[in-house]
Amino acid sequence: MPKRKDLNSILIIGSGPIVIGQACEFDYAGSQSLRSLREDGIETILINSNPATIMTDPTMADHVYLKPLTTKSIVEILKAHPQIDAVLPTMGGQTALNLCIEADKKGIWEDFGVELIGVDIDAINITEDREQFRELMLKIGVGMAPQATATSFLKGKEIAQEFGFPLVIRASYTLGGAGASIVYKSEDFDELLSYGLEISPIHEVMIDKALMGWKEYELELLRDKNDNVVIICTIENMDPMGIHTGDSITVAPAMTLSDRTFQKMRDMAIKMMRSIGDFEGGCNVQFAVSPDEKEDIIAIEINPRVSRSSALASKATGYPIAKIATKLAIGYSLDELENQITKSTSALFEPTLDYVIVKIPRWNFDKFEGSNRTLGLQMKSVGEVMGIGRSFQEALHKATQSLEIKRNGLGADGKGYKDYDQIISKLTIPSWDRVFVIYDAIQMGIPLSRIHEITKIDMWFLKQYEELHFLEKEISKYTIASLSKDLLLEAKQKGFADRQIAHMLDCYESEVYNKRTELNINRVYKLVDTCAAEFKAMTPYYYSTFEAEIEKPDGTRYVENDSVVTDKKKIVVLGSGPNRIGQGIEFDYCCVHGVLAAAECGYETIMINCNPETVSTDFDTADKLYFEPVFWEHIYDIIRHEKPEGVIVQLGGQTALKLAEKLSKYGIKIIGTSFEALDLAEDRGSFSELLKDNNIPFPEFGVAETADEALALADKLDFPLLVRPSYVLGGQGMKIVINKEELEEHVVDLLRKIPNNKLLLDHYLDGAIEAEADAICDGEDVYIIGIMEHIEPCGIHSGDSNATLPPFNLGEFVMQQIKDHTKKIALALNTVGLINIQFAIKDDIVYIIEANPRASRTVPFIAKAYKEPYVNYATKVMLGEKKVKDFNFNPQLEGFAIKQPVFSFNKFPNVNKNLGPEMKSTGESILFIDSLKDDEFYNLYARRKMYLSK
Repeated sequence: MPKRKDLNSILIIGSGPIVIGQACEFDYAGSQSLRSLREDGIETILINSNPATIMTDPTMADHVYLKPLTTKSIVEILKAHPQIDAVLPTMGGQTALNLCIEADKKGIWEDFGVELIGVDIDAINITEDREQFRELMLKIGVGMAPQATATSFLKGKEIAQEFGFPLVIRASYTLGGAGASIVYKSEDFDELLSYGLEISPIHEVMIDKALMGWKEYELELLRDKNDNVVIICTIENMDPMGIHTGDSITVAPAMTLSDRTFQKMRDMAIKMMRSIGDFEGGCNVQFAVSPDEKEDIIAIEINPRVSRSSALASKATGYPIAKIATKLAIGYSLDELENQITKSTSALFEPTLDYVIVKIPRWNFDKFEGSNRTLGLQMKSVGEVMGIGRSFQEALHKATQSLEIKRNGLGADGKGYKDYDQIISKLTIPSWDRVFVIYDAIQMGIPLSRIHEITKIDMWFLKQYEELHFLEKEISKYTIASLSKDLLLEAKQKGFADRQIAHMLDCYESEVYNKRTELNINRVYKLVDTCAAEFKAMTPYYYSTFEAEIEKPDGTRYVENDSVVTDKKKIVVLGSGPNRIGQGIEFDYCCVHGVLAAAECGYETIMINCNPETVSTDFDTADKLYFEPVFWEHIYDIIRHEKPEGVIVQLGGQTALKLAEKLSKYGIKIIGTSFEALDLAEDRGSFSELLKDNNIPFPEFGVAETADEALALADKLDFPLLVRPSYVLGGQGMKIVINKEELEEHVVDLLRKIPNNKLLLDHYLDGAIEAEADAICDGEDVYIIGIMEHIEPCGIHSGDSNATLPPFNLGEFVMQQIKDHTKKIALALNTVGLINIQFAIKDDIVYIIEANPRASRTVPFIAKAYKEPYVNYATKVMLGEKKVKDFNFNPQLEGFAIKQPVFSFNKFPNVNKNLGPEMKSTGESILFIDSLKDDEFYNLYARRKMYLSK
């Protein structure tokens, strides 16, 4: 039965600002969903308060409302659009579901005659109310851990007495495991119970007997109205029970599950999905399996919505879950829809993987000094990466290379731990770097049985690690000249980077690269085709691997490569890698717009990125997607294979920018601003010379490379001093110091963390106003797209400040200086494309803090506020297709737009929440106000005094 005829206008609720536990995977789901509805000619209305995402771009929906996610906003939208027939709340994570439930309780949907599609409210209530869920599972014969519900402190104490320790406390109606904890000792119980009851919106917790050491699995399902069910993906957590799935290393397909148990798990998942209600769409089910030969299965939970894992499962399989779930919600059945990758088979099929996926979370503990870094039931990661390989070992290596934490893969880079006690401690207390520590432990000779006993990680995974260690030991016996082709090929097939092999052989990376090129050991590219090459795939979505040569009957040898190079002119866009504080979804927005603009200019577009949560890694965003680490070796091989006209680096944040030097060195054209100009802006000393030559004021400064130099400089410059390293993003390592002791301590610490860095010491302009400008420059003309004034004073990182567009109290004289400085700097740096400049204003003089000739964090915000596609324009300027004067700029904004940062401090209760020069916010929302008399503006401005009084 085709789609329903009575659904012509649908409201979609987004997930709001990015927070830990709810990130861009829901932006990806919402974007997929909007595109899916528009394909069917349905009018789409979106509410979402996040300006940084592609989802809230005006091209994504017919009507985009950048409003707070409240029932008040919902009522306003329903009044403005009486034609809305239905609401789809399953694409915006827990935020959207909670808002939908609240609107339902208030009778809003009923008042406006709006139907809920894609989910059943009863189903949400059953799965969120842990007591109801438990009763239902027992009724249908699905096993669960012994558990009970507590709605009071006293009841919780009684349950603990009955079950004994260890226990698990989970708060109802929360996301990302908020309020959840494992309690090993009775003395910790009271505090953790109180916290769980407090954080649950209905003040209820479920207390479970802890299944420590059990293995954890997830299944992603889809169901249509005819009750057809497909299992899209099985995901196994390498980490056992006790670590939130968002903080676990996960592998697809499941590796250590017997077929008998897998079939049993499938049947249980389908039974659970059918029992919770009558709805069409996606569902995520989590199970625990006992680590013995009995393989007992126990249900943990079921989420009747698109989940965090759905994005991963979609990218892992090439099956776009959110897109198909949306089609099912509007009445289609699975057999009526086509497989999006092959375009010739039905969506009523289960994907087959002839490769392995490894997802590793990305943490930012360095931003939360004093935080508890132990991984547990509350999610703490800010992003994730995914590696695709022909084996678990290759995928694991590619995932570790994607993390951007200065590691070249597992081990073989001289950065592992060597201290026995430290290794044992890190294995015992799950830490963010345990994925590397396992390798260090094996290298030290700690037996696998001991590692298994401590970590409870399945022996199969540990043996995979051990094989890598044996191979490293074997290779280390040779020199680059004596290493055999077979051994080098094996190392590459297991994912070792050239850098790691060079470390083993004590030679240069380039020597390894040259040797493998001579021996014809080259990367080949394989398609992610959902069907293990059974049908021809129409969508070019690739990963790399190494294969042995095949010999033809005539004696010629070749290696099979699925990636066919066309003779069209091509552009590569480098993505921004994993989300982290300081480099988030706003760069993904820029990359997507860059790809679309290059396509409009007639180029074949090639995207390289490794972040499974985002729209840039959707298989139909660019003409070709290489799901590969944003890591030099991988990028260089793709560029050699594709031979593009050039590479766009200024849209992918610091990740892409850091590769500019190497690209330039290897003679690869950088599209837009040259590497020399990018480097000049990054090198604080040279940049200040440029300002001096142009008579532009800047705070007094000096450059130091040692603590002694820094202390000598302090005699010339007045305290307070702002200490900043070069080539970092998100204010990493920046600090304001007020005396010599603080200065010495901070400089020594910085140079230990970032050796050989040039540190800039500025005289800090205490109490100055901070402002910033973004502009587009073509080398001749400069157009300023927006000037923002920060509500917080200078010294709070711009990413953590409330920024007002346009400025609210900078006089004409100051504004003119900002405009003049921006134009002068953009031209002096030979900028081609985007540039962001930050200013400090004191006594009516505008000083320059820094300039970044690239897309900045604020560009999407300005584009949304002024309703102008600035990244599209800037990309066309970079490509030389257009000049600044060719555009008819027409910004539209009545009143003011305020960019408001959002923090995830609730995950780190003991952390110092004071703001400073190092960025701590995880996301942002946008607030439109008509005038400065608005109460919200007044409240924000009143807080400014809190910072000024220091």
